Amino acid sequence: MNEPNTKPPVDLSGEHTVFSKEEIEATHREVHQWFFEDYLPRWVAASSGKSGEGPEFILEYWGTPMYVTGLGTMFWCLSDADVLAFLDANQSSLRKAGYDHTVVPDSKINVYNTTGGAVEVIWSRRAADETEIQRWANHFEVAKTEKGWRVVGVQAAHTISDTLAESWAHGRATSEPTNG
Repeated sequence: MNEPNTKPPVDLSGEHTVFSKEEIEATHREVHQWFFEDYLPRWVAASSGKSGEGPEFILEYWGTPMYVTGLGTMFWCLSDADVLAFLDANQSSLRKAGYDHTVVPDSKINVYNTTGGAVEVIWSRRAADETEIQRWANHFEVAKTEKGWRVVGVQAAHTISDTLAESWAHGRATSEPTNG
């Protein structure tokens, strides 16, 4: 019987790099540019039908495996086909409702290190006349891969709030401190 390989892909036993403030700030700018200036406009153009681009564009932004939670469910997108099916589930209802653009009432980027972080955002998805079709609070886990930045996890919840703090507040629980 073969033992599973439990060794991490990097040596975690030696000295560790402490990233400088400048490195973290540069990573923050990189994630912001990738997410808000590249991904979001492209997602909006493709999802509204304005770009004529097919769904495969999303594979430049969403990685596999990618986990998704929302609406009381959790699932893994383990293949490109799974990612494309998840995109189709998002786009089809929006297109039927006349989706045109997305307004971002609030957002936040957390950089954990130079290859990992999270983007939190409220999507207010709207028709051309500014009618709101849906409003989501989203937490995107992002990782820098050999192909560039990719979303590797999505947590989503419907919201009526304009702020992330209000959107996530109802899901926060307090716990007793532990000694361990």
